[in-house]
Amino acid sequence: MELGIKEINKKVADESAFVAELKREVARVIVGQDEMVERLMTALLADGHVLLEGVPGLAKTLTIRTLAQAIDAGFSRIQFTPDLLPADLTGTLIFSPKDSDFKVRKGPLFSNLILADEINRAPAKVQSALLEAMQERRVTIGNDTYPLPELFLVLATENPIEQEGTYPLPEAQVDRFMLKVRVTYPTKAEERAILERMAGAAGAPSPAKVATPQQIERARRVVSQIYIDEKIKNYIVELVFATREPAAHKLERFKSLIAYGASPRATIALAQAAKAFAFLNGRGYVTPEDVKSIGADVLRHRIIVTYEAEAENVTSENVIQSLFEAVEVP
Repeated sequence: MELGIKEINKKVADESAFVAELKREVARVIVGQDEMVERLMTALLADGHVLLEGVPGLAKTLTIRTLAQAIDAGFSRIQFTPDLLPADLTGTLIFSPKDSDFKVRKGPLFSNLILADEINRAPAKVQSALLEAMQERRVTIGNDTYPLPELFLVLATENPIEQEGTYPLPEAQVDRFMLKVRVTYPTKAEERAILERMAGAAGAPSPAKVATPQQIERARRVVSQIYIDEKIKNYIVELVFATREPAAHKLERFKSLIAYGASPRATIALAQAAKAFAFLNGRGYVTPEDVKSIGADVLRHRIIVTYEAEAENVTSENVIQSLFEAVEVP
């Protein structure tokens, strides 16, 4: 197995050469938000979708657009509104008088990186159209089904402070996002740097193209080969089971506070995200620290707390913190 890990390490070293350059290029445009950028790159390499939660003005849209430009990928931004229709995302059939026939006009989903801005502002029918495309990686228009690009990533944003006129995402749909990332305010020093960079005469710089979709595809193939030890696999399963059976993991106080634990999708997502995180750090094997580093982003939207927990101000974040303290690290 040692030889296998050495080979994987070499592959990781060869295929991850673009990572440092990509981070530098994004940092030329985006001040701070290192964790958000790292999580977006993790999702990109793990082939998983991301839900971004944060107040307006934290550069969520700019970060995603910058990442798309830096990897020379297609980018579509869809502003979700209450009057949006599923066809506005997927596309529709348009009658052509010249040919006396219907022609397909593909919607904005037929791109590489899709920004679903304020996803909770659109009704359930539109949300389900997007989430079906995320899951199936294809779209049906009329009687025909069309595959979406190989590199297809949905990055949805939610505003946590303004809930009037919104349609909350059902838990089963939220579960389809690999990661839920909380975007926070910048530090005082970062805010000053933002002021200097964005309010200057030159304005925001444009990122250079430092990678290609083909490189991302090759990197994904290497990520899938990254080694996870049996003990790490057991650790991941124990973490997920602790959300369902807290009493069996010395977390009795959470028995009445967790309504629903994480699904098997969380187990798969945790393993895939940990592999991608190891790749970003130049390793061909997963460590417990990789699992712990990415674990909160994988689990926070998959643990549903009870009304009793809300009354006691216990959140999924509190549960996750206790989980990692209680479950034995291999």
